[in-house]
Amino acid sequence: MQIRSVKFNFVMNFILTASNFIFPLITFPYVSRILGASGTGKVSFAISIVSYFTMAAALGIPTYGIRAVARVRNNQEKLNKTVQEILSIHLVMMVLVLLAYIVAIDFIPRFQSDKLLFWIVGITILLDPLGVNWLYQGLEQYGYIAKRSIFLKFISLILMFIFIHSSEDYVFYGVTSILASAGSNVLNFINLRKYVSLKPIGNYNIKQHLKPIMILFAQVIAVNVYTNLDNVMLGFMKTDVDVGLYTAAVKVKTILVSLVTSLGAVLLPRLSYYITVNKKNEFYVLIRKAYNFVIVVALPLMLFTIFYAQDCLIFLSGKGFIGATLAMQIIAPTILLIGLSNLLGIQVLTPLNREKQLVYSVVAGAIADLILNIIFIPKMGAAGAAFGTLVAELVVLLVQVF
Repeated sequence: MQIRSVKFNFVMNFILTASNFIFPLITFPYVSRILGASGTGKVSFAISIVSYFTMAAALGIPTYGIRAVARVRNNQEKLNKTVQEILSIHLVMMVLVLLAYIVAIDFIPRFQSDKLLFWIVGITILLDPLGVNWLYQGLEQYGYIAKRSIFLKFISLILMFIFIHSSEDYVFYGVTSILASAGSNVLNFINLRKYVSLKPIGNYNIKQHLKPIMILFAQVIAVNVYTNLDNVMLGFMKTDVDVGLYTAAVKVKTILVSLVTSLGAVLLPRLSYYITVNKKNEFYVLIRKAYNFVIVVALPLMLFTIFYAQDCLIFLSGKGFIGATLAMQIIAPTILLIGLSNLLGIQVLTPLNREKQLVYSVVAGAIADLILNIIFIPKMGAAGAAFGTLVAELVVLLVQVF
């Protein structure tokens, strides 16, 4: 199995990140003008709800799996066993969570109004374990990840233009929104046998994985509270229009954050490997380079977003979304804050087995976000949600620095 250089992995991941930047620039202006704030809000709300169920099924596996695979990647027998153990945990949790999701759709009135949309988007819960993205990242197969993702994005793009022509087509937007991730999961599972054997080995030690997975799960819960809870709380406390406005504001921020964190995404397996083989100097050199990258890229992007928020919104979403300008300006500094906290938390604390400190930081951020959302969303709508997120990200960074 060929392990590429960090430079190659970064280039491949940057291409993937660029596609995450370019495709929304093509699709979102079209979709937002056709569906309006209400239609995009419906889909965003449904995806936010499903993300909580997917998160519950995955526990802390997406991060833990990368580290676990990176540490045994040179021993095929240990790699096979590790993958089978982690995959078993994920599959069991998926079944339990999927049952809970089915019950929620049938009994929660807010979900019943768009039951078909929720059924379609819920497919991601079923397929998520099959993706084993943590395996491909742990083995640093970023070339495959980039090619697969870009291909499926093209398919989604084509289908979007074919099927979305009126405000009533928001369900089709839900389909195309999950197509890339669902398709990736299926292709990953088909491709899995190139790297590991799924033939049962026996003598599994599931217990060794549970503690670190649950610690990282606590972190995932907290992060999701202040990333997806905004949409959920807006959906329950305000209207689909408010969710749509906030989605437009966050869309630009999310695209730019992905550029800032593109280098960090490829570092976790390599940094975990350096710690395992006690190469501390290489560890520190890589961290310094990543820090410089974040500062140089994030600062100008943050300032651009603040000063040209309205122009970005008109270009991406149309004049119907100008009401999201203040929210976008408020949330812009998180581009820098997330870049730094991603570096400190995921690239430094996680390889050093200091997940608990990482959990403390995101729990503090989640609490701040929840409290501020309750106070400001009723008064300020999307701008209130943006303010809660800004303070939450600042709290996370300060705790990690401490």
